[in-house]
Amino acid sequence: MQKIAVVTGGSTGIGHHLVGALAQAGYRVAFNYRSTPTPAQELASNLMKQGFEVKAYQRDVGDEADVTEFYASVAKDFGRSPDLLVNNAGIQTWSPLLDLKVSDWDNVIRTNLRGCFLNTQMAARLMVADKVKGTIINLGSGCNKLAFPNLVDYTASKGGIEQFTKVSAAELGPHGIRVNCVAPGAIETDRTNDEDEDYADQWAELTPLRRVGTPADLVGPILFLASDAAAFVTGQTLWVDGGVFSQAVWPKGA
Repeated sequence: MQKIAVVTGGSTGIGHHLVGALAQAGYRVAFNYRSTPTPAQELASNLMKQGFEVKAYQRDVGDEADVTEFYASVAKDFGRSPDLLVNNAGIQTWSPLLDLKVSDWDNVIRTNLRGCFLNTQMAARLMVADKVKGTIINLGSGCNKLAFPNLVDYTASKGGIEQFTKVSAAELGPHGIRVNCVAPGAIETDRTNDEDEDYADQWAELTPLRRVGTPADLVGPILFLASDAAAFVTGQTLWVDGGVFSQAVWPKGA
């Protein structure tokens, strides 16, 4: 039986690439998006023309009613509960702690952390009801481990996701559901290039492998964690960062 994957925030960036990669890996794919209908529909249409089963849904990951409706639609359209959930949806704002707007804090936490919770809860309920030994993979960040200045809300949300991954793994393990976190390092996307035209060069210099990552670098680790090869792996964070967050910070010339 062909497996079903759900990807949150699948219309752009890393999520866009993951939707295509999972379809090519043999999954039937459902993904949601909030405010980018054109790239979402183009992605689904292009993949369906290639013979893949992919469907896009405009839903807000941080809205409980939207999330409930999303999974009801997926169950109806695909015939059963998902085998894999990738919690990818995320946003960030740039601001020092003393200047951070409460509205920005609320929006980031709502999307990143609340969204991860709501989608995990709903997907896991369906998996348990259908006795599916599913897999949930949450997208973390270097902010899981280190404090990033001017990313107060984003750092708090990603740190929360790592702990949420652990407690979810502990509670869902008896149902045969595995939950892990993939924590990327510097990943080059349209968004990161728009934010800083020197993004790739700057991070490559800091990264032991001397290059930045691409969305393609995340595919293998995610497929591994979703596969039977990782059948005894749960509650873990897998760093996909080229070693950048494993090295100590030394004074120049040390």
